[in-house]
Amino acid sequence: MTRTFDVSFAAATSVQSPYHMLNVRYSSYARRIMQTSPLANPLVTVAQLETSGSQLDRLPPDLEDSVKYAGARLTQAAGALLRLPQEVIAQSIIVFMRFWVGAEGGSLAEFGAGQVSASSLYLVAKLSAYPKSARSLVNVYAYLDAFPLPPMDAEPEESKAEMYYVSEGIFERRRASLYETEQRILKTLGFQVQAKLPYTLCITYMQALDVFTHPRASELAKRAIAHLNAALLSPQLLYLTHQPPSLATAAIYLAAKEAGIKLPEVEWWEVFDTDREELGFLCVGFLSIEGFAEQEKERWFGRRVPLTVEEVNAEMKRRNEGAA
Repeated sequence: MTRTFDVSFAAATSVQSPYHMLNVRYSSYARRIMQTSPLANPLVTVAQLETSGSQLDRLPPDLEDSVKYAGARLTQAAGALLRLPQEVIAQSIIVFMRFWVGAEGGSLAEFGAGQVSASSLYLVAKLSAYPKSARSLVNVYAYLDAFPLPPMDAEPEESKAEMYYVSEGIFERRRASLYETEQRILKTLGFQVQAKLPYTLCITYMQALDVFTHPRASELAKRAIAHLNAALLSPQLLYLTHQPPSLATAAIYLAAKEAGIKLPEVEWWEVFDTDREELGFLCVGFLSIEGFAEQEKERWFGRRVPLTVEEVNAEMKRRNEGAA
């Protein structure tokens, strides 16, 4: 059943309306944030969304979406095993997704998704306060690769990951590949690997909306953060096509609807630089992720999602033989 959202709240008319008070209350937060750092990220263009390096190499879009989704989940799992904060993991997934965008982006016929995932995580962690050694990355990814099927449902065991090691020869080869792919990512992205995230904004906006005075404020906050985390995996590339304020606003709006918490009866999202159309689009985008994940689970049931160039080539061969 298609879910719709009514975002046509009546605007307040009095001089001291709730909208006016919200605007005043938020302005202090906005001034502090905007004075310290810009909130905008470089967004992908329509031309970049129309094609990709993988599609130029004749990979079907559905296979590309499946591999990128699995690669993003692999990045999340590896980051958790490495005890990296979610902010670092999120930036790594954004870098991973950016690498494949546009005709100038990387191709799955040339780079394995697992390889790019590891290098993205290594690169972003190195630039953060939580750097990880190449050996740690190689060991964790070797552990995750040892699963017969990617751990899409079960959580990998951290204790076993710490005990998993590869031989010195394998480590040297994978470390060299890690460094080479890191350089290719930097070149492809023009060394633009930093991304502003919506997590802090989400909390700030909830404070401005007086959400934390509600008895179920904790539930709303958890739902909003969960939507932001899930959006990292979206095939619609929500983090590459929308700015952090809009992502945070939509997550709060949707979480409030789900939790049954009433927000100000004004178009409060406009205070946070989000119009009605974008709000509705993002809410639908957030909700579509669960359905996409279920489809991927069914599509690859009992099979391994191809995360290496060799596995992608084997999948293409299987499809071509099936079509013959």
